[in-house]
Amino acid sequence: MSKPRRSLADRLSDRYRLIIYNDNTFEEVGSLRLKGFNLLWVLGALGFILVTLTFILIAYTSVREFIPGYPTSQEKREIVMNALKLDSLEHAIKIRDNYFANIQNILLGRDTAYKMVEKKDSLRAKNIQFTKSKTDSLLRKEVEAEQFNVFSGDRRGISVNKPTSQLYFFTPLKGVITNKFNPNMGHYGIDIVAGPNEVIKSVLDGTVVLASWTLETGYVIQIQHSNNMISVYKHNAELLKTTGTRVLAGEPIAIVGNSGEITTGPHLHFELWYNGQPVNPEDYIVF
Repeated sequence: MSKPRRSLADRLSDRYRLIIYNDNTFEEVGSLRLKGFNLLWVLGALGFILVTLTFILIAYTSVREFIPGYPTSQEKREIVMNALKLDSLEHAIKIRDNYFANIQNILLGRDTAYKMVEKKDSLRAKNIQFTKSKTDSLLRKEVEAEQFNVFSGDRRGISVNKPTSQLYFFTPLKGVITNKFNPNMGHYGIDIVAGPNEVIKSVLDGTVVLASWTLETGYVIQIQHSNNMISVYKHNAELLKTTGTRVLAGEPIAIVGNSGEITTGPHLHFELWYNGQPVNPEDYIVF
């Protein structure tokens, strides 16, 4: 007569013994008593621990790089760098297209349709905000009240005509002069090398008459001052002023850079023109 079939719950409630023997002496080394339910709990806990350890190993160690299709750290860096280069190249192509479009409009007698200083590359200097503090405002008023005023015009925008010898120039950029004024060699200014992202300042009060970009000199800003004097700042990384803006002596106008084709590194090419003739900036400014 066959035994009645037992249910799964009955079989799991049975007790089981796991005995470990020495294979040579057949001596009992140890034993473990478990119910069927306990055995399932032990196996489930071991499985959970194994899955957790595998997840931690893959998520927080370099083992995940051995998984087919998962990028390595070097490939991730290359992906990021390629994305940045692609963004920079797209910006350069846009500038070139706008430049040629402007040339075509000029040749056809039409107005230029693009402003080259409005678009900023994501790889360029970060946005720099200049705010006037209360201390700075008080210092400006104190300096303006002194006899030797560093500004060449009043605050209403009316030019004050002074002889050139009586003008007090702001230093546009503190740095090292690497190439001096040499008009015989076609170098009508001086080259100043400074740290990255240094701010370039206007040497005198004036009005921005040019704020644009060219293939040779990159981002260029030109300021008209009183007494028929013009200051020119070339190879900038970013322009902070636009054409027609009124600026004060010592006011930030650009960020030093390495833009343009005829440049050998980050620097400022600074020119000073008086009555339509280039003059040596070192004769007027202490750098």
